[in-house]
Amino acid sequence: MRAVEIREYGGPEVLRPSEVPFPEPGPGQVSIDVAYAGVNFADLLARGSGYRVPALPFRPGLEVSGRVRAVGAGVDGLAVGQEVAALTGAGGYAEVAVAEAATVFPLPDGVDLRTAAALPTVLPTAYGLLHAVGRLQPGETVLVQSAAGGVGTVVGQLARAAGAGAVYGVVSSAAKAEYARGYGYDDVFVGDFEKAVRAATGERGVDLALDPVGGETLKGSLASLAVFGRLVSFGNASGAEPWGVGQPDLAPHGLSVGAFSILTLSQTAPARLRALAERAFAKVGDGTVSVPVTAEFPLEDAAEAHRLMGARTSTGKLLLRV
Repeated sequence: MRAVEIREYGGPEVLRPSEVPFPEPGPGQVSIDVAYAGVNFADLLARGSGYRVPALPFRPGLEVSGRVRAVGAGVDGLAVGQEVAALTGAGGYAEVAVAEAATVFPLPDGVDLRTAAALPTVLPTAYGLLHAVGRLQPGETVLVQSAAGGVGTVVGQLARAAGAGAVYGVVSSAAKAEYARGYGYDDVFVGDFEKAVRAATGERGVDLALDPVGGETLKGSLASLAVFGRLVSFGNASGAEPWGVGQPDLAPHGLSVGAFSILTLSQTAPARLRALAERAFAKVGDGTVSVPVTAEFPLEDAAEAHRLMGARTSTGKLLLRV
């Protein structure tokens, strides 16, 4: 079958089309004839530095949509030919991918395979950030870094639907700011944001800040919190050294810091992730949320998708068409 693999770490050029054997599902797994594969920043980190890569050669791809090809022993509730979206963890850049049955989700009514490929990482992440970890309450204010990205565009819509008092975003360009404003944001700041957040909130700060960047941006998000505010970290796109925060930083204003990783949760608490994902997927089925797919590439052009995402100019979700 066709697949895209890396045999060494480096730039997008190390992504190479290959012919590999068809994988078979083991107990508790299903194989999927892939229609579309999502492209995520974690794929770029895997390709460039070996993030979550157990060994080479390695096939990237955290999420796919398609039809169930085969079902392993002990799997209930999924049938051959059924249209699904799946969190694969790896291996999605291929004609056939294997996933744990706990992270394979039948498609809600009205959701097509193209849209479905954008859901497995973005939608549960956005929902979990706001509701499971961030515990957003009606009337509270939210600050979202990378507001024009896949997670950012969904967070804006979910926060608005949950009754947030105001939703603020941070992006890297004016074009991205204009784009993000169409997805639930009251205002979007470009670049430096701390003073802008304080001005927008009457010096109060925000109740909830969501940060996938890390480094100095994470520190700025923490400084932008109101009394009793919460910060949730869900990535380190900056590549900065991990930064620690302790009681002296938090106690003066009663702040809280949490974290979320959908890949880790899929391994440590798959049943909890499945319940969260089902609630999140329902928000697409009922029209609360749309997930914008802004670029699509043939599987063999995965390197071009990585170049676009790596340039930090893309918005919304990128897909590979298989």
